[in-house]
Amino acid sequence: MAKTTTILKRLGALLLWVLVLTGFIILLAAANKDKESGICKGIQVKFEGRDDNFFIEAKDIRSLLTKDKALNPVGKPIRDINIRSLEAVVDQDPWVKNAEIYFNSKQELHIKVTQREPVARVFTFSGNSFYLDEAAERIPVSSRYAARVPVFTGFPTDADKLQRTDSLLAAQVVDMGRFIGKDPFWMAQVEQLMITTDRKFEFIPKLGDQVTVFGEGADIEKKFTKLLAFYKEGLNKVGWNNYSRINIAFENEVVCTRKDGVPPLQPVIPKDTAKQFVPDEAPIAESEDSAEKNTAATPPEHPPVAAKPAGKPAAEKTTAAPKAKAKAPVKKEKAKQEKTAPAKQQPKAVYKPGNKSVNTSKKQTTP
Repeated sequence: MAKTTTILKRLGALLLWVLVLTGFIILLAAANKDKESGICKGIQVKFEGRDDNFFIEAKDIRSLLTKDKALNPVGKPIRDINIRSLEAVVDQDPWVKNAEIYFNSKQELHIKVTQREPVARVFTFSGNSFYLDEAAERIPVSSRYAARVPVFTGFPTDADKLQRTDSLLAAQVVDMGRFIGKDPFWMAQVEQLMITTDRKFEFIPKLGDQVTVFGEGADIEKKFTKLLAFYKEGLNKVGWNNYSRINIAFENEVVCTRKDGVPPLQPVIPKDTAKQFVPDEAPIAESEDSAEKNTAATPPEHPPVAAKPAGKPAAEKTTAAPKAKAKAPVKKEKAKQEKTAPAKQQPKAVYKPGNKSVNTSKKQTTP
C-alpha cells in the first residue's frame, strides 16, 4: 500500500510538470504569433564601444533602411521582415564593423551597431587620405568627424587591394599607430610620420626641429624607449636644437648629427660607467678632432738657437735668419692645400644607453 501511494505521488508530480511546460509552450507560441502578426512601429539604434569618435550617427543608420521603400520595415508586418537582409545592408556601410538586429516587446526594430575604430590616418603620394583600423582595413574620411590618431604620409599606393609589400607596410603603420595612440607622451610628441622611398619611417617631433630616423617599423616599443632615455639623459643636458638628425634605427645606440659642423666633445666618463656618449669613430670625425688638438697644443715653429760661446764672431748671429725665411713658402703651400681640400662631413656622436647616467662637467656643454 505504501509503495502504491509513493508511485501515485510521483506520477502526479510528473503530470503537473508536464502541464506547466505545455502551458508555457502554448503561451510562448501565442505571444510569438501575436508578435509576428504585429506591425513594426519604429527603429531604435544603439552604438557599442566608445561614444566620442562616431563617424556615423543613428539617423544615418535609419536612412540606410528607410530610403528604399521596399526595404523600409516601418509599417510592415513583422513576419514579412527579413532581419538577415537588413543586417547585411547595415554591415555594408564602411564605418560599421558589425550590426545586430532584433525586435523588442514593443514591436520596435532594434539595431546594435559596433563601429570600426581607426588607429592611423594615411596620406598617399597622390594626396588621397583614408584611415586604417586595427585589421589594416581602410575607413573613408568623414566630413563629420576627424579622428585624433597618428598621421602617416607618403604611402606608396592608392589601390584598394594591396600587394604583399604594401600589405606589410600597412601592418607596420597599424602597429606604430596603435602604440603611439595608447601613449599620451608620444601622441603629443609625434605629430606626423613620413614613409621614405625605401619603406622606412622618419618624423619631426613637436619639441625640437631635428629629423628622427626610426628605420623599419619593427621593435617599436624598444626604439621609443631608447629615444625617451636619450631625451632624458642627452638632450635635456646639451639642448634640444643642437642636432639635425637623430637616428634610433641602430641596435642599442643613438647616432646624432650636429647642425653647426663642430665635432662633439669627449665627456668625462668613469671607466665603470655602462653608458657612453663618444664621438663617432669615422675617419673624417677623428681627423677634425685631432687637427684641433694639434693646433692648440703645438706652439709656432722657431729655429733652434745654440748657446753662444764667448769670443765668437758676430757674423754667426745672422745664420738663423735665412733659415726662418726659408720656411715661409712651405706655410703658403699648406694654406693653399687647406683651401683646396674638400668640405668635411658633419661629425656625428653616438649615444649608448645603459644603467647609469652620463657624467658631464660644466665646461662640456655639448657631447
